[in-house]
Parts: sequence; C-alpha cells; structure tokens
Amino acid sequence: MTLSSGHDAPPKLDRAQFGREWEEWHRGRERSLVSPAGFLAITGLYWLGDEPITLDGAPGAWTSRDDVVRVDLADGERLELHGEAITGHREFEPVPERGGFVVTFPGGRIEIAKRGGRDIARPRRDDAAFLRDYSGTPTYLPNPRWRADATYLPFDEPRPTEVGAAIDGITHVYDAPGELEFTLRGETFRLTAFPGFADGQLLVLFTDATSGLTTYPAVRSLVVPAPDADGRTVLDFNRASNLPCAYTDFATCPLPPAGNRLPVGIEAGEKTPLERVRGIAVDTGLVLERATHREGGAPGGGAHAA
Repeated sequence: MTLSSGHDAPPKLDRAQFGREWEEWHRGRERSLVSPAGFLAITGLYWLGDEPITLDGAPGAWTSRDDVVRVDLADGERLELHGEAITGHREFEPVPERGGFVVTFPGGRIEIAKRGGRDIARPRRDDAAFLRDYSGTPTYLPNPRWRADATYLPFDEPRPTEVGAAIDGITHVYDAPGELEFTLRGETFRLTAFPGFADGQLLVLFTDATSGLTTYPAVRSLVVPAPDADGRTVLDFNRASNLPCAYTDFATCPLPPAGNRLPVGIEAGEKTPLERVRGIAVDTGLVLERATHREGGAPGGGAHAA
C-alpha cells in the first residue's frame, strides 16, 4: 500500500560488517534448506480421510476420522514418536490448525499436520533426490539501500486476516497485530504484519514488481526484528526469503494479504529457485512426479504454516 512521497535516509552502518552478516544469514538459509527434516525432502502430500491410504516410501496405512489420525502398521513396520516405539495400531491426539507432529522411521520421517481444516501427511526421505541435486538459491547482491527504518503501528486489537494458499481449496486465517510503515525510494508504504517465529518478531508476506520476473511470483517473506518501545524496527529486504512453496508443490504456504503488493521492484533477497519438486494430483493428494525440475531461471508455479 502506497501512502505518500518522502525522502530516503539510508541508515549509517559498517558496510563490511553488513556484508559479513548477510553472508552468514545466507549460509544458514542454505543449510536449513538441505536438512533431511526440511521441505526439500518431502515426497508427497496426502489428504487423510476415512479410507486407509499408504504413503509412498513410508510405513503404515493412515486414516483420519472424527478429528483423530490413526495408523495401522504391518508386521515388521515401526515408527517412533519422541523416542517411543509405535507398532500395530495407534491413535494420535487431535492436531490443531497449523499444528502438527513428526514420526520417524529408518531413512525418513512423516509429518502429520492440519491445514485448511484437513489432516495431511507429508513423508520425507533422507535420500530424497532434491536434497542430492539442490544447487542453491540465486540471490541479489546485498545492498544497504534495501534496508528501511520502519515504524510499527499496532491495531487496537489483532485483526483476523484471511489469506489464500499455494494449493487451491485452502485458506489460512492469521491474527494481524498491526502494520509496518516505511519509506523506500522516495515513497512511503504500509504492510500488514503477522506474528513472527520468536517473541516480539513480526513476519511480512509480500509481492512486488519483481514477482514473476526475477523472484517467485506468489509470495516472499521477511522476518522483522521486534520493534523497540517506540515502535521502531528495520525492514532489511536483503533477507527477503522464499517460502517452501517456491521449491515444492507439496507446501500449503500462505499468500500475502490484500494490500501487501508493493508497486516498486524489491531487487533484494532471494530470487526464483532454479529447481522445483513437481507433484501429480491423485485421489489422495499429490505424489512425486520427478525429484528436480529445472526451472532455468523462469518463474515457478502458483506461511508461517507451510
């Protein structure tokens, strides 16, 4: 949302330290992406229901009925949950919206989660081809001009905000605590903010004029440090990140709320990934088409909870 015109006042900072800190952040991002517990290891997305389904490359026959997820394991099959061995039949505690848990098996793990009111299962394999073939995410070079001082403007009460999802048929609702106001390239903007991953942090989901050109079309995210007592914080778009849906069809990432499309091009942060995990739609969900589809720099397809 554009508000008015003004003048940029780039913050004074040590450029060498700024570059080192960005490199450290980028290396951390790359390490997290290739974790066997991460989204690049997912081999399918399954909607659980009354009829038992099996997950490709993972143990058990899975169902969900009356808000309870169940698994039946064949002889010789075994799962673990928090170090506890599971064999035979097991019923799990109801999963809250955007919540979930992970069970492990030799060579992988299964995430059970609730998205859009439905229980889902997403198996992950330690030997997933994308983990082996992943070649890194291209980025813009870090530049302090894409840092902006911001003011946090809290709402009187958090506002339930419905947003779309990377997968059709799902919506997410988040409580937006306020907006962030900042000036960039002579214009002043406001973006709706959601709670971040740590106490006090905020999270912004946005698109801009680079979306669909050099950056992923649907959404990028930015973690914002906790505002100080006067509401001051910093938006460092050099750390604008792809959500999992930029890499895989098996993510249900939230899309930006209305008004969070910036009319300027944010030439900072992560660009469109070069590879993508593709899924084929089947009756029970999405199954793996091929492990790595080279995007060749072209845009991919169509938050916190992914």
